[in-house]
Amino acid sequence: MTAVRPPSQPRAQVIALRGAAVRVGGRTLWSGVELDVGAGEFVAVLGPNGVGKSTLLQVLLGVLPIAGGEVRVLGAEPGKSGHRVGYLPQRRSFDASLRMRGADIVRLGWDGDRWGIPLPWGADRAAARQRVAEVVELVGATAYAHRPVGQCSGGEQQRLLIAQALVRRPELLLLDEPLDSLDLPNQAAVAALIGRICREEGVTVVMVAHDVNPILSRLDRVVYLAEGGAVAGRPADVITTATLSRLYGTPIEVLRTSDGRLVVVGRPEAPAQHGDRHADVSRTPNGAR
Repeated sequence: MTAVRPPSQPRAQVIALRGAAVRVGGRTLWSGVELDVGAGEFVAVLGPNGVGKSTLLQVLLGVLPIAGGEVRVLGAEPGKSGHRVGYLPQRRSFDASLRMRGADIVRLGWDGDRWGIPLPWGADRAAARQRVAEVVELVGATAYAHRPVGQCSGGEQQRLLIAQALVRRPELLLLDEPLDSLDLPNQAAVAALIGRICREEGVTVVMVAHDVNPILSRLDRVVYLAEGGAVAGRPADVITTATLSRLYGTPIEVLRTSDGRLVVVGRPEAPAQHGDRHADVSRTPNGAR
């Protein structure tokens, strides 16, 4: 199991939220959020369905304005440093009949500011080809990068999409549930890949997740959203009975299994759980198990 990195010198600030609030459809999803994320940190955003986890990524991207407070991303207002940010939205599947090669999917990330249309000449073409090859190797996808993407497995497709988000060398990588719909072996493999990219490439990672366990040993901090509030800090300080009970205003129990996995149980909703899989106290939730 990969150990959490020990404290070192202070890291340059990549994300800062001060009393941040967001409203969607006239409803306040969360408010008073305080968060600092340093360069090269791996941060998970947790919480039940509907609390605004993906909305937080939209705020960081500058797609959704805040309703209060302040947000800074890479020292500027959200959306002002887009070329320095990589983004992977919630998992989309490719039709099995799609003939586009995996490497072409990655290349779309390089040409995004031209609506994905590559230039057929010049140094840019050579640089793009070299960078695509580099990032495909980085994510371990060289063996199938020239295969039609529709013929790749779910885990292989996810690696290619992560490569697409990395191709322009972002300093910040925003991932929206990249482990969703993957089987357990692929979850573990993709989680290990993301942790290695964060550690070895120095990329700051903010990842929305409904199950913290595949990435728990690699995290520097977590952000837990619930019922309009939020708490951020080291996993050992946040994912606790006392902290989550205070955040939810109701008894929540955090248990650790013999193999080190976390299980969060309680009412009215088990906290890190998809809406269609909510459990009560008699069942173990999927969210932080």
